[in-house]
Amino acid sequence: MNITNNNWQIDSQKMIIFGAGKIGRSFIGQLFGCAGYKVIFVDIDQKMVDLLNEKKTYRVVIKGDKESEIRVPNVEAISSLDTIKVTQNIADAGILAVSVGKNALAKVAPIIAAGLQIRYKQHPNAPLDIILAENMLDASGFLKEKLSENLPSSYPINELVGLVETSIGKMVPIMPLSELQKDPLVVFAEPYNTLIVDQKGFKAPVPDVKGLAPKANIKAWVDRKAFIHNLGHATAAYYGFYKHPEATYMYEILDDPEVFEFTRATMTQSAAILQVAFPSDFTLTDLTDHIDDLLKRFRNKALQDTIFRVGQDLPRKLSANDRFMGAIHLAQKVGMPHDKIIKAMSYGFCFRAKNEEGNRYLPDVDLTKSLSRNFKSILTDQLGFIALDDLATIKQLERLYSELEYCHSI
Repeated sequence: MNITNNNWQIDSQKMIIFGAGKIGRSFIGQLFGCAGYKVIFVDIDQKMVDLLNEKKTYRVVIKGDKESEIRVPNVEAISSLDTIKVTQNIADAGILAVSVGKNALAKVAPIIAAGLQIRYKQHPNAPLDIILAENMLDASGFLKEKLSENLPSSYPINELVGLVETSIGKMVPIMPLSELQKDPLVVFAEPYNTLIVDQKGFKAPVPDVKGLAPKANIKAWVDRKAFIHNLGHATAAYYGFYKHPEATYMYEILDDPEVFEFTRATMTQSAAILQVAFPSDFTLTDLTDHIDDLLKRFRNKALQDTIFRVGQDLPRKLSANDRFMGAIHLAQKVGMPHDKIIKAMSYGFCFRAKNEEGNRYLPDVDLTKSLSRNFKSILTDQLGFIALDDLATIKQLERLYSELEYCHSI
């Protein structure tokens, strides 16, 4: 249904996606594009923008037991530097999504706010829902703050902007350079295709799109993603690399029974914490089944997911607000054991995996070099630990780190 106002109308079947990266294309764009929406990507990469406008379509190759291909139709793109065109499209879009990462999210907020103001002038009663395809805690609060900074105080943000948090569970590997040379738009992905969304975040009706899974208590599902999926994936990468520094792929290290069992035990400890924290949302059986499904997906050989991709970005993944420390803080809040999670985290400080070109992620290099000088100060100054509140955890991590010989031999 289109909402009209004189010669202007909202196109309910038009979706704007900030970020034409792997999740933007393989997940959000694919779900809505295959549901009949016109998908318009907004991206800073001019080559990507030009290619999408030239081809009007792109391929998503599904890597599973049997390989298949999805071709996403009816696609366009706009440079994020073309602010006039971007804001005009926000003004008449049916729905919007962002998949750009926390740092870029702050940068795109002003242009989204500008589009919202044009929309408000042209049709003051038309809400806009924004799907937050971001792998971060409290993405809605963060974007609301940034939008409010760029909107007049009279703008009714609570009534007209739906901030829809998500739990992004789809795994998308780093694309091999050889494949990108053949087709720069192609993206590989696993078969999993369910996008968990915050049912309460929508101002308009939830779109009738196959694969959307609205949940009443999105915090429980965001925490499940962070403290089981993300935590388990990183645990396998960090412990697996520690034991097998020569390995490249996730399925290789998880073929080691010791790595597999340690990963599963750590995920299971986190599941017990989540079940106590959210007894109305999860049973232990639900969470155990989820763990077993995830471990099967982590071992997907066809996906060719690398240890480097899963483990890189230590300053974020080992920070005080991410997967490990988030689970530890929740465990402390509900009075549950978390020793396995602390041990799993300690292996992260030894992570030295390299990408296809033989290079480490530079912020990881800086962090691991600094650790040997003053472990405690790096955790508090760079990773956001609270010196007093997290003192017991810091001491445990420092002890475990000192016992890991590999960390100090390279």
